[in-house]
Amino acid sequence: MKPTNLIIILSDQHNPRVLSCNGHPLVKTPNLDRLAARGTRFASAYTNCPICVPARASFATGRYVHQIRFWDNAIAYDGSIPSWGHRLMAQGHRVTSIGKLHYAGTDPARNGFHEEIETMHIAQGLGDLAGLIRDELIVRNGARKLGPEAGPGDSSYQRYDRSITEEACRWLAHEAPKYRDKPWVLYVGFVCPHPPFIAPREFFDLYRPESIPMPDRYTQDEWPRHPYLDGLRRGRPHHEGFTGPEMVRRAIGAYYGLVSFMDHNVGQVLAALEKAGLSGSTRVMYGSDHGENLGKRGLWGKSTLFEESAGIPLIMAGPEVPQGRVVETPVSLVDGFPTILECAGAKPDADDAALPGHSLFSIAGGTTPERALLSEYHASASICGTFMIRRGRYKYIHYVGYAPMLFDLQSDPYERVDLAADPNHRQVLQDCEAELRRLLDPESVDRLAHSDQAAMVGRVGGKDFIMKRGSITYSPPPGVAPDLTPVERAGGA
Repeated sequence: MKPTNLIIILSDQHNPRVLSCNGHPLVKTPNLDRLAARGTRFASAYTNCPICVPARASFATGRYVHQIRFWDNAIAYDGSIPSWGHRLMAQGHRVTSIGKLHYAGTDPARNGFHEEIETMHIAQGLGDLAGLIRDELIVRNGARKLGPEAGPGDSSYQRYDRSITEEACRWLAHEAPKYRDKPWVLYVGFVCPHPPFIAPREFFDLYRPESIPMPDRYTQDEWPRHPYLDGLRRGRPHHEGFTGPEMVRRAIGAYYGLVSFMDHNVGQVLAALEKAGLSGSTRVMYGSDHGENLGKRGLWGKSTLFEESAGIPLIMAGPEVPQGRVVETPVSLVDGFPTILECAGAKPDADDAALPGHSLFSIAGGTTPERALLSEYHASASICGTFMIRRGRYKYIHYVGYAPMLFDLQSDPYERVDLAADPNHRQVLQDCEAELRRLLDPESVDRLAHSDQAAMVGRVGGKDFIMKRGSITYSPPPGVAPDLTPVERAGGA
């Protein structure tokens, strides 16, 4: 494959089903649709952790969360493990970051970039300390604001994404032409459609709330009951802030509006690439760090391993990328590392031989053997470590110390029927657990995460300091103070 430049566009919290080219009947994403039409869409793509900081660390390093031990939104990537950016820089490629990274702090060379522009990292260099407390359940009261604040309006996140768009367009026009010796890589990190669900009026008005159906299994008597899900709803009580169906539909409409707003910004970046005369020598990768539950099963936010939270959209387009192709083979963010190196024509280091990912180019070409995919979660409001194995048509979710779940995604794509207790699927369940244990020891990993997090609690001043500080509802963009809200103890985990 001929080396080319690469633009990586990573949004935040984009539910893969909320995408027109993926069959959504209402949402409008014309620019991503066009990108998919002239490229390849990976229809079964996953995050390696359904929360921002660990997902982005996995994407940077090409390694699973338990391998790198950036567990949550307070223990962030610090450059201690080489990223694809480090590999590219060492071989003479220009690597620039614009927008949200969510690392430990600004230090371009340490983080794997020549420059960081308009960059968001964890707040105050501390991040979300409340998520470190895992030996008891912490109630994040700021979650109740999600519904009441949702609707049309302006927000710091919208202003931030507009600034990111302007900087990316400027870089393509004035900086990209300077780097002709070797392919460059430009990373563009948007924060939308991450909450708050406040959408610009012009995009909010694209969706009439009365036309939006209520989420599947939304009412309390329909919720699937499991200790992990019950704990998540207690620790992040988003649902308690909603006053009724009208507010739910308004929040979903605002989320749709934010997706369309993000799509509009993507379109501006792609137009700038075309105007600069670089589209013929540049590939584009679009993805997200994780998804959004969007009210399904009474859950909002991320932190679950269901498809809407652990799944992500993923599109590749540009020279030699097959056009109009949809690849059903499961992929994940760790596949980004080898893909980026191959795209730019860089060589992997000997230390990269054991990385779990495969190039998306080889996967799209059908040359990669079948494998099991892993996602895991060890962060806020989790009463235990959770692990997902995607193996063929089946998805297995392992909860340390609690009953597992098993879904047949071919016959049950919306995960309504848990097959874990079905005797006809006992062998599938055992095979999936064996696959998980081939990759890791879930009990040992769970203990390691708790140990690392408890140590961090001690380093930052202890539980009392964290409880007094509160939790970060939304990480602030540059120049904005963090939104800290009270937390309270809900009892033992």
